[in-house]
Amino acid sequence: MSSRPVAADESVSPLVRKAAAWSWRLLAILALAVALLWVTAKLELILVPVALATMLAALLLPVVDWLDRRGAPRGGAVALVLLSSFAILGGILTFVVSQFVTGLPGLTEQVTHSVDSLRNWLINGPAHLSREQIDHAGDSVITAMQNNQAKLTSGALSTAATVTELVTGALLVFFTLIFFLHGGRNIWAFVTGIVPANVRTRVYDAGSSGFHSLIGYVRATFVVALVDAVGIGAGLAIMGVPLALPLASLVFLGAFIPLVGAVVTGFLAVVVALLTKGFIYALITLGLIIAVQQIEAHVLQPLVMGRAVSIHPLAVVLGIAAGGVLAGIVGALLAVPVIAFLNNAVRVLVADDPDAEQALLAEEDGPVIEATADEPSD
Repeated sequence: MSSRPVAADESVSPLVRKAAAWSWRLLAILALAVALLWVTAKLELILVPVALATMLAALLLPVVDWLDRRGAPRGGAVALVLLSSFAILGGILTFVVSQFVTGLPGLTEQVTHSVDSLRNWLINGPAHLSREQIDHAGDSVITAMQNNQAKLTSGALSTAATVTELVTGALLVFFTLIFFLHGGRNIWAFVTGIVPANVRTRVYDAGSSGFHSLIGYVRATFVVALVDAVGIGAGLAIMGVPLALPLASLVFLGAFIPLVGAVVTGFLAVVVALLTKGFIYALITLGLIIAVQQIEAHVLQPLVMGRAVSIHPLAVVLGIAAGGVLAGIVGALLAVPVIAFLNNAVRVLVADDPDAEQALLAEEDGPVIEATADEPSD
């Protein structure tokens, strides 16, 4: 009596077969992710300016659409918004730089006084260090800097090369922003034309939903950053800490990296307060920063961002960490906006019920959607 031959698949445990099926699929997804990261790294000088231009477009597009609906020519509205933005930004930068130049001598004098006080404390205080030991430590620092002079010079040369890349990237951001503000919807409609017709509407709606979420994120982040800068800057000015306005400007820029940006830049304010005003003022500055952060986390973030850009804090932290590892400061800056975009875009893309897509779009901030939903005339 002959037995039925056993198939090769049947001779393997079902658990092993399922594990193998999952494994090769996960490997394929991992290979795709690695390929995308490799292409992104190669095209970094193009993709980063385009991403920054998209964020700026999300901030300025509602204003352009508002002017467009009031009868202004689309091109004139774009020009007016851009010129006004450049004028405001240039005025703020000029004022901040002038304040920095004015306050730098006083800061240098106070830091010198603090260093002298620290030296006297090390000599006459509990440490009882000799002046020779302190001078030897200072000489060691100077010697180390002289020994690494070649590395510092090469770093300066690389920085000069980076300046060229920054200028090129700034021009690319500017021209991309103009086209995004003037006809971004037409560009997106053209891009979605390459996908199959049966899913073209779904892809278009997914991109629109993601961009609406990005608008809410950028607007909310701008408001939060402004409140952080005003609160911390006012506190520093009241305490008489030098360079209060430049430090507040750094806090404003750092706040665009959620959770960690304002804390890191605020730490610089603590250091300046410690060197110039003493330990008590440094503690007060630290308490001020913590208080502002608590107001931001428990009041501003839930109130301003709302449901349209609701992202779990763990996703924010992991996204910032991954972006920082992959692309440094720029990656940390763009990580959360990308997550905010994908959060809604993917949900619309994979929704089974078309009515659910419209409900998801309706969940977002009403005035923002209204300001960006109507197709403007070119």
